[in-house]
Amino acid sequence: MFPIRDHNPSGRRPFVVYTLILLNTGVFLSYWHLMGDDYALARIFQTWALIPGEVYYGYNLHTLITSMFLHGGLMHLAGNMLFLWIFGDNLEDEMGHVGFLVFYLLAGLAAGLGQMAANPYSNVPMVGASGAIAGVMGGYLLMFPRARVDVLLIIIIFFKIFTVPAWLMLGLWFALQLVGSAGMDTASGGVAYWAHSGGFISGALLALPLWLRRGGPRFWRRNAGQPPHPEARYKLTQSSIPTVRRRR
Repeated sequence: MFPIRDHNPSGRRPFVVYTLILLNTGVFLSYWHLMGDDYALARIFQTWALIPGEVYYGYNLHTLITSMFLHGGLMHLAGNMLFLWIFGDNLEDEMGHVGFLVFYLLAGLAAGLGQMAANPYSNVPMVGASGAIAGVMGGYLLMFPRARVDVLLIIIIFFKIFTVPAWLMLGLWFALQLVGSAGMDTASGGVAYWAHSGGFISGALLALPLWLRRGGPRFWRRNAGQPPHPEARYKLTQSSIPTVRRRR
């Protein structure tokens, strides 16, 4: 189950979101041809990926930023860019272009530091924009908790689209990251759950001043926790659930 779109249109073109998607894709394509060469790929990650043990001792501090633009595979890239496309435009609409870019980078930094705090001596490279995008999701949840999000549910060969409130979809995602953080061996590789959790929390905190300027709880009440503009409508709507009646 994963989101495919929201019903929350933005009032301006999200040029920063477009740029981030193009930049992430361009960087990935620059070394995509090395995916079959483990040695060459390891050299790239050794130079540009975030290795907590090195940064902890003051080396390669630049990787706190550069690691946000590296990805471990095509599906890793595609999933991250999908989430950025769905949730990023609305925050850029509210924060402005420069404000959103600063927010995105700060959330990514916080995500990297969160992973480092979990295991500062790890030598496992960390790559991906998911920490920064988790921050975007945390900010989105604070601003638009009841925005409608379409999720695609795949059960073997059956595909169903359901519309759920943002608080349910994003809250469930965050809960899964917390469970993963609690159950993982921080010295091993795999999913950077602590980066996801740290990014999500930092995103909500970074968006808090904007939410307060909009009126805080009054902002929610004015719009019932939904976007402050008309909801988007799509031709492809959610799947219907048939009613089954019991025989008497």
